Amino acid sequence: MIVSVVAGNPKPASRTLSAASLLASTLTGKEPDHVVDVVDLGAGLLGWGDSAVAAAVETVANSDLVVFASPTFKATYTGLLKLFLDQFSTSDGLQDVTAIPLMLGAGPAHFMAPDLLLKPVLVELGATVPAAGLYVVDKLYDDAEAFQPWIDRWGSVVLASANVTVSAGDR
Repeated sequence: MIVSVVAGNPKPASRTLSAASLLASTLTGKEPDHVVDVVDLGAGLLGWGDSAVAAAVETVANSDLVVFASPTFKATYTGLLKLFLDQFSTSDGLQDVTAIPLMLGAGPAHFMAPDLLLKPVLVELGATVPAAGLYVVDKLYDDAEAFQPWIDRWGSVVLASANVTVSAGDR
């Protein structure tokens, strides 16, 4: 199973990136195979045809399980993550990818944001999102125990979905 992490935080090497990597490794028992810190793609995200952006898109599209992570910004995910997601074709850009929407925020006020805002975009791009999104208070970004209730509830569903895509796609 190919596991990737996409972090759409405007700060490089952010807590969002750390949280997404921790979720991926706690869930799968291994470090992610690929990490895309979207901020590193820079101005290439503003147009079409940038080779680094195309390579990142291909890496993510060829993954079996991807954690898409963003801080909560103005009650939604960041524009930076939106720019990256715009690079995928509609309805099949993330075909055969099982996705986990993860968002971090200062408090519980936006706990529904991963499901209401990020999950529909991932589904529109063709991803399978078989579980509820995960919202974590950003102070707990590096605490695996903060992820454990979600993993206990949804981990087997997500892993089963990712394994089905592995079998279907012969990856």
